[in-house]
Amino acid sequence: MRSLALLVLLCFVCLGHADLDCGALLKPIHYNHDELRGKYHFLGGSSNLPGSRSWAYTLTGVWAEAFPTSQSDIFEFTQAQRMFGKCFNIKYKMAIENGALVMKQPEHSFYLKDEYLLTDCPDCVTLYETATSGNDTFYSLLLFSKSRTVPDSALEMLKKQAECQNMPSVIMLNKHSEACPDDPAPMDGAEAFRYVMEAKMVHVFGRIMDALFDIFVN
Repeated sequence: MRSLALLVLLCFVCLGHADLDCGALLKPIHYNHDELRGKYHFLGGSSNLPGSRSWAYTLTGVWAEAFPTSQSDIFEFTQAQRMFGKCFNIKYKMAIENGALVMKQPEHSFYLKDEYLLTDCPDCVTLYETATSGNDTFYSLLLFSKSRTVPDSALEMLKKQAECQNMPSVIMLNKHSEACPDDPAPMDGAEAFRYVMEAKMVHVFGRIMDALFDIFVN
């Protein structure tokens, strides 16, 4: 009887996920930031930032780790990624505002906001990121997990969220790639983010590379 009850429950859960509309999938959710600390692996996502798709094909072993600070509304992050066989490490801080993670540089007209979206994985975090620099605004959908393996249902939900936002198809990283060590040489993350946003020629080159990678690789 217990097995039958569990089967019925699973059926309801599956039906509930199937019935989720775009409004529910894209509605920001509350996340307990006390649980944010720890290391999360970046598994994949979608973005309209020029160059993001071609970069995604070259990235492996990406992870981010969150640390609380003396200020209850500020978290410090260390992020590492391997590109062309070499690991890079960036550090940055983000504030908690209205349930979202925010990075601001008013003097450079730079603004980054990460909102939490629904995910079908207990150890996962799905972020909808809005990045603004001057008159340019770009959007990204990012899936992180404490494990490098997640259920298929979580990936399907991520793909559906990308479709709901009319974003490019989701690209997943190679889960078997070697992760970066904990201590590669650090860079200023906020400065790195802002440089990518402001580099117009990088955007032009990135769009060309994205198109080529989608034709020949994806």
